[in-house]
Amino acid sequence: MYAAERQQQILRLATEQGRVEVPALAADFGVTPETVRRDLKALARSGLLRRVHGGAIPAGALDFEPDLSEREATAVGQKERIARAAVEELPDHGSVIIDAGSTTAAVAAVLPLEARLTVLTHALPVAARLADHPSAELHLVGGRVRTRTRAAVDDWALRTYREVTADVVLVAANGFGVEAGLTTPDLAEAAVKRAMIAAARRVVLLADSSKVGQRHFARFGDLSQVDLLITDDELGDEQAAAIEAAGTEVRRT
Repeated sequence: MYAAERQQQILRLATEQGRVEVPALAADFGVTPETVRRDLKALARSGLLRRVHGGAIPAGALDFEPDLSEREATAVGQKERIARAAVEELPDHGSVIIDAGSTTAAVAAVLPLEARLTVLTHALPVAARLADHPSAELHLVGGRVRTRTRAAVDDWALRTYREVTADVVLVAANGFGVEAGLTTPDLAEAAVKRAMIAAARRVVLLADSSKVGQRHFARFGDLSQVDLLITDDELGDEQAAAIEAAGTEVRRT
């Protein structure tokens, strides 16, 4: 089977099933997983599919925003490694803003008990995990809570972040890239993320490799505003080099 024929079949399966997985496609077509990944990349570049961790979904689902509980159950190992690497970027004594998201919530779960930090967050899951932390001073940023992400948004949250300056912000994104910038499906969430980035001296983006190249409705910044990207080891060398050439350090875990 030629690559073009295989890609047409992959696109058909994704449309019918709503999602395709790399291992299953490799077995079905009798090719290597790397061959399937190249097919998915080609289809994604053409705007026909959207890459997600382990596979792809139809491009029509580009701005579908999974519920937080669904995202927390996806790529658990990668997110934990990213979270532990993020902890190493925090000051011994200082302040950190933690964004809403499944990967940033994993940071709260692994924050050492001896970490003496001032933590600001608008994310209810992050706050719940840090409420009993013995050394962290927790500040919960208020606002209208979005059910899908359990995050506070709108004027109250924006005003709070405009009034502070933190040492580090750990920010999440649904999609990122040198050309695409930092994106998320919701405009209100994007506004809060934009305010968080402006409120920190150092910006650390936590995002698994499935999000590279994805472009969502609401853009909240440029990759050049990010000092450090912490991602997993599935980010390709060429992708990492392009990101670093744009001025962002890349750490693959």
